Amino acid sequence: MAEFELSGAGEPKASVGPREEPIRVLVVDDHELFRRGLEIVLAQEEDIQVVGEAGDGAEAVDKAADLLPDIVLMDIRMPRRSGIEACTAIKEVAPSAKIIMLTISDEEADLYDAIKAGATGYLLKEISTDEVSTAIRAVADGQSQISPSMASKLLTEFKSMIQRTDERRLVPAPRLTDRELEVLKLVATGMNNRDIAKELFISENTVKNHVRNILEKLQLHSRMEAVVYAMREKILEIR
Repeated sequence: MAEFELSGAGEPKASVGPREEPIRVLVVDDHELFRRGLEIVLAQEEDIQVVGEAGDGAEAVDKAADLLPDIVLMDIRMPRRSGIEACTAIKEVAPSAKIIMLTISDEEADLYDAIKAGATGYLLKEISTDEVSTAIRAVADGQSQISPSMASKLLTEFKSMIQRTDERRLVPAPRLTDRELEVLKLVATGMNNRDIAKELFISENTVKNHVRNILEKLQLHSRMEAVVYAMREKILEIR
């Protein structure tokens, strides 16, 4: 199996028997030949139904709003609107849809951004066709699916973050301004810069400056690190 399987409770879920309705899937990829191949493969599965397709992120959002699929199988690198941007928008227009990124990108940044955007799965296109259908069923059942190589990178990054945090524990936590704390709290909820700007009635550039200042003060490299560090140092508590 080429996936890292986790259920919503942190334990593998057992099969719940035959489904009353097929899993409705929206296939999104800018390569038509790849889309057609996926459709042919998935058409052989009795419990999976491809209800639509899209060739870019913008079209994916429109199709998701119209079709309300159970699963969106989506690439990251696409024209007009990337898979990451589309993921965030789809979660707004079709909240019940679960998104699996199926991509050639093994970049850690793409993995982190996909998770933050709401993706439930992140699979590399090197997996077999059988594994695609298995991943769809697992995600539909409430599990998360991450290709092993990407799961390893994710775990390594978290270990590194914890180690860096532990090394800094003897150093007094830098003081953030009240506004920076407000921004950090909103970052922790998963809001992007545009939404934070609207919430605080400031410009998006001002938000970017605050985030940059926060990272510089905490000597961190990413928004994810800032949130983890703030929680561990009791600068911020998320309930």
